[in-house]
Amino acid sequence: MVIHSELAHSPEQKTKSIVLVGLMGAGKSSVGRRLAQKLQMPFIDADTEIERAAGCTIPEFFERFGEEEFRRGERRVIQRILDGPPVVLATGGGAFMAEDTRAAIAEHAVSVWLKADLDVLFERVSRRQGRPLLAKKNPREVLRKLMEERYPVYALADLEVESRRGPIEATVDRACEVLADYLDGVTDTVPAE
Repeated sequence: MVIHSELAHSPEQKTKSIVLVGLMGAGKSSVGRRLAQKLQMPFIDADTEIERAAGCTIPEFFERFGEEEFRRGERRVIQRILDGPPVVLATGGGAFMAEDTRAAIAEHAVSVWLKADLDVLFERVSRRQGRPLLAKKNPREVLRKLMEERYPVYALADLEVESRRGPIEATVDRACEVLADYLDGVTDTVPAE
């Protein structure tokens, strides 16, 4: 698809990171890896960076220190990444809920909400263990409540891309299209130097 190579060479895109936000199971890491390849940018998974910085897994961190301490560390790690060179960054599901993290993302990046419906999310998270927020409760009900709480905040992202059942490449292609349209609009409004 031509749009991918055009987007990869866009001067505006090269100066900003692309940050994927959304609930667990929306596909942020999977889509992010493929999107980064298409855009010829580095990919970083915030959860992996947090685990590296903490020296333990996220479930272990939650168990030892609790969610509040995890969120503090998450904010520091995301800020450090955003202060560096442009990347495609997959964030944890709660990261965008913090106002200071949203402000940092708005300053340094284009935010893309990967939005999925409850059935898609539940199907995906049921295939993988290690989700602290789902560990001790009815996962489907937890997801439904998280959707009610977080979707209005995720809607503050610059862009929205539906993450549906089917090949992941279809979501990556939709992300490339909305990014290209968005960046085209941004560069159309920037005066030529």
